Amino acid sequence: MTAGASRRLDWEGCLNLRDLGGMPTVDGRVTRAGQIVRGDSPDRLTPVGRAALRDYGIHTIVDLRNHDERRPGAGPEGTRTIHLPLDGVDEDPRFWERWGRGPQFGTPLYYRPHLDRFPERSARVVAAIAQAPPGGVLFHCVGGRDRTGQIAMLVLALVGVAPEAIAADYELSGRADADVERFLTERGTSAADLIVATLAEVDVEADLLAAGLREAELAALRERLLT
Repeated sequence: MTAGASRRLDWEGCLNLRDLGGMPTVDGRVTRAGQIVRGDSPDRLTPVGRAALRDYGIHTIVDLRNHDERRPGAGPEGTRTIHLPLDGVDEDPRFWERWGRGPQFGTPLYYRPHLDRFPERSARVVAAIAQAPPGGVLFHCVGGRDRTGQIAMLVLALVGVAPEAIAADYELSGRADADVERFLTERGTSAADLIVATLAEVDVEADLLAAGLREAELAALRERLLT
């Protein structure tokens, strides 16, 4: 079994769930299992899947979806949901005219532009994960791939996981559709290459601290996720 496969979670109803534990850091440590989970929408969970989430110890859910993507109703019993839309579609329509349409939206191509334009939105999500009470945290969008992938990239970078390992985790969510794959191939790149390039260009810690993440929250994130 690969390390990626061992981090997959089988909660009935969801298809793209992974624990961010078990990933090596560049300083020789390993991220702690049972603390932070990335995934697709838990709205899809069956009663059996909700029980699995509860048994796994998830107490906090961070919902990255826009308002119009959410369904009314309470989250799984025993959990608290924090709604922090990542996109910011109402703040800058011109940004989304460029990045919200076409195959570029379904790729990490927009991660760097989004971090440049809306860094405070990512900082708020990371802070919410760091400040969550004891117990596991699940963060998710709709499919658990791109918005969730952006936050996973930032969280893992902040605790010292290597860019190549972060890119490999992104690819565990499966290949994008044919139009997106063709779009990237025509540009001589891939989703994994884009994540590595983004992390080479961005000082994640400095940028998020400047955008409102506090030093105490950064320390709390590392204490939560690192052995």
